[in-house]
This record gives sequence, C-alpha cells and structure tokens, in this order.
Amino acid sequence: MAVTKKPAAKTPAAKKPAATKAAAPKAAAAKTAAKPAPERKITALQNKLTKTQMLAEIAENTGLNRKDVNAVLEELNVLIERHIKKRSVGEFTLPGLLKIKTIKKPATKARKNVPNPFRPGETMDVAAKPASTKLRVLPLKKLKDMTL
Repeated sequence: MAVTKKPAAKTPAAKKPAATKAAAPKAAAAKTAAKPAPERKITALQNKLTKTQMLAEIAENTGLNRKDVNAVLEELNVLIERHIKKRSVGEFTLPGLLKIKTIKKPATKARKNVPNPFRPGETMDVAAKPASTKLRVLPLKKLKDMTL
C-alpha cells in the first residue's frame, strides 16, 4: 500500500528591503575606487638586462626575494612547455602580452621539373620535406601599445 504525502504548506519568507543591500556594496566599491594605486613612472633602458639583472629588478620592485622570482619564471617555462609540446593544446597566452602558437606543417613530396622562379624558362627539382612543427609568437594589445 502506497502512502501519499501531503505537500507542506509554504510560508512566505520575510524579505528585507533591497535598497539597503544594494547601497552597501556600491558604497564600498566607491571607497576603493576613490583611492587609485599611484602610477609608476616607467623609464626606458639604454642596455638590455641579463637574467640576473632582471631577477634582481623584479625582486626589488615586487618585494619578493630573488629565489621566489626565479621559481615563478621557471614555473612559467614549465607551463609554456606543457601548452606547446607534442599532443598538447598547441597554444599559450600570456594575457595582454603575447600568444605562442604551434603550427603543424605537413610533409611535402619531391617534385621534378618545376619552373624555376629565379630563372624563367629553366626547370628545377624540389626535394621532399618531412612534416614539421613551427612556432609563432604573436604580440597582443598591451605589448603593441608599449612600443608607441
């Protein structure tokens, strides 16, 4: 014998005024927006930096020690490698700066008696090429804007 349950009577939940909820986050957001971070003056370098100099400068500007900065850069290398190695995604984006893509080029067969583009009227033989993977690094908006 099946017993049927009666639905429980629902009571309306007490609602608080929406105006007080919305006003509090906006006020907090306005306070944080009122104090923008001071903009750093970025100066041009006359000589390129070595890896040691880069690590020292990043460590000084961020307040981290050099070993931590070096660990972050090494982990970035590993992350890029995991994105672009064989049988992986084939694309890595460093947000705002650059995009690294792998492009798979198929193998080409050998061809004989192809017209020579440098000497009209002559023919040449083109050797076969194995399949390969090319790497393309594309600059993104922030990197392009830095050069202006």
